[in-house]
Amino acid sequence: MASSVLPSGSQCAAAAAVAAPPGLRFRLLLLLFAAALIPTGDGQNLFTKDVTVIEGEVATISCQVNKSDDSVIQLLNPNRQTIYFRDFRPLKDSRFQLLNFSSSELKVSLTNVSVSDEGRYFCQLYTDPPQESYTTITVLVPPRNLMIDIQKDTAVEGEEIEVNCTAMASKPATTIRWFKGNTELKGKSEVEEWSDMYTVTSQLMLKVHKEDDGVPVICQVEHPAVTGNLQTQRYLEVQYKPQVHIQMTYPLQGLTREGDALELTCEAIGKPQPVMVTWVRVDDEMPQHAVLSGPNLFINNLNKTDNGTYRCEASNIVGKAHSDYMLYVYDTTATTEPAVHGLTQLPNSAEELDSEDLSDSRAGEEGSIRAVDHAVIGGVVAVVVFAMLCLLIILGRYFARHKGTYFTHEAKGADDAADADTAIINAEGGQNNSEEKKEYFI
Repeated sequence: MASSVLPSGSQCAAAAAVAAPPGLRFRLLLLLFAAALIPTGDGQNLFTKDVTVIEGEVATISCQVNKSDDSVIQLLNPNRQTIYFRDFRPLKDSRFQLLNFSSSELKVSLTNVSVSDEGRYFCQLYTDPPQESYTTITVLVPPRNLMIDIQKDTAVEGEEIEVNCTAMASKPATTIRWFKGNTELKGKSEVEEWSDMYTVTSQLMLKVHKEDDGVPVICQVEHPAVTGNLQTQRYLEVQYKPQVHIQMTYPLQGLTREGDALELTCEAIGKPQPVMVTWVRVDDEMPQHAVLSGPNLFINNLNKTDNGTYRCEASNIVGKAHSDYMLYVYDTTATTEPAVHGLTQLPNSAEELDSEDLSDSRAGEEGSIRAVDHAVIGGVVAVVVFAMLCLLIILGRYFARHKGTYFTHEAKGADDAADADTAIINAEGGQNNSEEKKEYFI
């Protein structure tokens, strides 16, 4: 909005009269003459406000006067054509309608606004000197079309695909945001301008995983002419190699003993769904009494020769995978709970081997080995403890029997004497020769 003082009030009035239709020209000239007779007022102020409107809606223009003295107010379009002179409409455009007219306000509505209606609209007040203020109408145009396009309708896990979203013919340019489910992603946008309208194209590079299958990719538009969420979406279709899991359906307690039956079920899920599931015995042939029925493996009358690793394999057009079950047949009297067997996915290549799958497999194998060796380890520990106890008993008895006896030189003489008197004489002689006394320890 801006205000200015016109160089000449009579020139503006004459221009308005000339622009009016012939039927109104005489009447306008009379009004101008009457306005010229009105005494000028000091401190008058003409003002208005800028207008922003969405295409097709209604814009309202208001010319307001402070401290009015009944001076003439008129409204002009960007081409300086008079829209309203007081309460008269010289312009033939019927989209302009008078909402209010008084000595302090001229209020006009413009319906069905289009981009061509943008520009400056002038409010003029016929004082001496005349005053002028202008308002700017800005027209917003929402995107006319929103399209999303995916490079490939079906993608393979690990593949990078391109997704594009286009918002056409908007004003101003739109902002495009990307979402995968509830997660916001970052795209790259390009803007094209044509005849004051803007077309925005945003590109998203997306690496897909099996978890993305069936997840929507959403293109959302933000624009000042759009209320709420304007968006479009496409659902991802991702193919992935099978995921294999072995379930023990019998025995129910999970402990496999000699003479019992074993039933394993192989569950394989992938996209596309695996059409064939096969059972093999790793590094050995299947037992002759094993029965294979689709995803099920049944072994009746288990014995120790059935011990080993049994593998379920599944494949589709994306790749193949497997899961292993390590079987150990216990004695009929065994009560030890078996270890939980791990499963392993077989990748397409060594580079695709998942570290988590490896750890699961190793954990299962180590648990099975520990369960198998419980009895052996217990026996070895018992033998070692028994041997140590025996060794301690033998050493104790040896030290007790060889503790030793204390002999003096006097006692030695008594042992050598033939009778008691001789023993006493020998003992006394030993005392007189104390320098030769010695002690002996045996």
